[in-house]
Amino acid sequence: MNRLAAMEVFVRVVDAGSLSAAARQLGVGQPAVSKTIAQLEDRLGVRLLLRSTRGLTPTESGQKFYEPAKRSLEEADEADLAARGAGAALSGRLRICAPINFARLHVIPRLPAFLAKYPALDVEIVLDDKVDVIEAGCDLALRLGKLADSALMARKMGQCPRLVIATPSYFEAAGEPRIPDDLHSHQAVIYDHRTGGALWKFRRGIAETSVTLSGRIRVTAAEGVRAAVLSGLGFTIASIWMFAPELDASTVRPVLRDWMLPPTELWAVFPTGRRASAKARAFASFIEEQLSGDGTAVTADVPSLSVG
Repeated sequence: MNRLAAMEVFVRVVDAGSLSAAARQLGVGQPAVSKTIAQLEDRLGVRLLLRSTRGLTPTESGQKFYEPAKRSLEEADEADLAARGAGAALSGRLRICAPINFARLHVIPRLPAFLAKYPALDVEIVLDDKVDVIEAGCDLALRLGKLADSALMARKMGQCPRLVIATPSYFEAAGEPRIPDDLHSHQAVIYDHRTGGALWKFRRGIAETSVTLSGRIRVTAAEGVRAAVLSGLGFTIASIWMFAPELDASTVRPVLRDWMLPPTELWAVFPTGRRASAKARAFASFIEEQLSGDGTAVTADVPSLSVG
């Protein structure tokens, strides 16, 4: 039995919480995962996992084995990278979780350059901003907005201005707002999501005012907000990232540009209890550089912290 391979299977099972989830992540059948765990327990002479109503949980011996096993896997990866040269040695699978709209506009179009830079690397993208990073077996997740406290590790990659946005035809019909209070007489497309909402705070110099938006349309996904705004149903408050192509093409128009709104933050989130892999770090740095280079993001060099 390959010891490192067995360690990887065990670590995957603990992180995923079940044999079936670990098997899906590894691309093997569940019986193969069960057999590997059984062989590992036989070799060590201890029980590593217990079944419970919550799935599989490590025993006391399993908990003691888990952290050194995970460190050994990471150190083995780092040793490979050091020997081969970091850029050329990135290989295998990189699994990323990302919001659908952000990935469609800002991640997937940049994959050709990333894959050309790392030809031995395969990329899987889970298009969902609510998926559990550990359960999905992701090496990192891209998250937008403020993050709640948790045991996950994250690094702020940058932030992007928010704007009041609608189509030119909408403003021609409804009139262009001159101050934030004018928005009360307009139809808002409200992004019913933790990164959106109806209450917004505007600031200009030392002046500050809050506006509660009203409208007949509430949407729970960014793609729906885009579709509603582009259909002329009203204005919305959104980041430049959400409407980047349309802003470039003047298909939508920002107003109230002399008033500032809270920016949208972009975070790279990594699984609990592990140092970010070289592959995950390389991808996060690549996306950060790309967004900074096209002028849509203001990057911020901040330390890693525990967030969710």
